[in-house]
Amino acid sequence: MSTIWNSIFRKTAVAAAALTVMSVCAGMLPAQSINNDIKSQLDQFVRRGTEVRFEGYLTGYSYWDNTPPGSAAIARPVLRRQAGGTGTYNDPVTIAVGHAIRRGRQTLDFPAGTRFYIERLRKYAIVEDVCGDGHQPQNGPCHTGKNGRPWLDIYIGGKRNSVRDTERCMNRLTGMQPIRLNPRRGYPVARGEISASGCQVFGPVS
Repeated sequence: MSTIWNSIFRKTAVAAAALTVMSVCAGMLPAQSINNDIKSQLDQFVRRGTEVRFEGYLTGYSYWDNTPPGSAAIARPVLRRQAGGTGTYNDPVTIAVGHAIRRGRQTLDFPAGTRFYIERLRKYAIVEDVCGDGHQPQNGPCHTGKNGRPWLDIYIGGKRNSVRDTERCMNRLTGMQPIRLNPRRGYPVARGEISASGCQVFGPVS
């Protein structure tokens, strides 16, 4: 299970701000504050399998700050038993999403198996883990979001790197960026473990 490193958790300024969702086919949806209606829209895209482009907040977690630390354990395996992936369509990178626990029932913000394409990393990703600890993870930033936008936490690996190097890598990729939900095949891919490239960041995909 991913644990967002301490410097990210200290950033607690989470506001109800505009979430811009841009449909690949239908153009830009009107900006709205984050609320149940926005969640319903995203849920509809998930159910339909329709590709949609939106702005999200991306962070990373590594082998060293995972839960438990020094492991590649994941909470919701789909393609593999441990976090990994090279970023291709057939071998997407493990990504963690926020979740809520109410009356003993866990609900992920995006279902396990949901696919994304992270444009600036040139990586396909798949939901196989959860982000946020404790009995009420819904009170944490992963579920609440960042400035009104969905928060995703991607696994960068790093077993062969130092803790400091993985932290630098995660710092480099952290921020708001365009993300595609239910992406088609054929987008550019930078194949390999994210940390192996030092978290190389590219420009948006047109």
